Amino acid sequence: MKNNQERDAEGIFALSPVIPVVTIDAAEDAIPLARALLAGGVATMEITLRTPAALDAIKAVSAAVPEFVVGAGTVLTKHDLAAVIEAGARYALSPGGTPKLLKAARDAAIPFVPGVASASEVMRGFELGYTHFKFFPAEQIGGAAALKSLAAPLASARFCPTGSITPALAPSYLALPNVRCVGGSWLAPPEKIKARDWAGIEAAARLAASLGKDA
Repeated sequence: MKNNQERDAEGIFALSPVIPVVTIDAAEDAIPLARALLAGGVATMEITLRTPAALDAIKAVSAAVPEFVVGAGTVLTKHDLAAVIEAGARYALSPGGTPKLLKAARDAAIPFVPGVASASEVMRGFELGYTHFKFFPAEQIGGAAALKSLAAPLASARFCPTGSITPALAPSYLALPNVRCVGGSWLAPPEKIKARDWAGIEAAARLAASLGKDA
């Protein structure tokens, strides 16, 4: 029987073939950004905790665009996890996973997706009940070929690879049976957010939404 983390993480991975990974410097940009992504067919984004505005941005989107599933990235500690839950994040991701964080997140109110870069890290995740992982930094640790090699020995693991993935590279990842989605920073890079190029971001989201696996 699947635990709540597994079921909930499956739902998050199914939201979009590409989860936008965004860094926001001004919280007021978060709402029009979410609406632009949503108009392009992408109903989620990962707001990274890399700026002072991140928590306010998560809170703003959660309140103003409730149909949009806002997540939090770069969650490194139990404190970070508690803060993003309080801000209204619907899921959280980390570039890695310490024992303390993995144990705390196991019973959290939202799905948590730990980052992994090796078979041993996946196996440690299995021991704590995790089956869905962020494969990071994807291109730098072997890319789609590395994930393909993990499919047989770690058959129950499902991945969202993130890290230097481009629109041209994304289809090779999405074609793998153990990949459910990819993380992509190209949809809403900082320069487009600062320029408030919502039309350009909507167009990028539309393209990303079309990258799903062939039926």
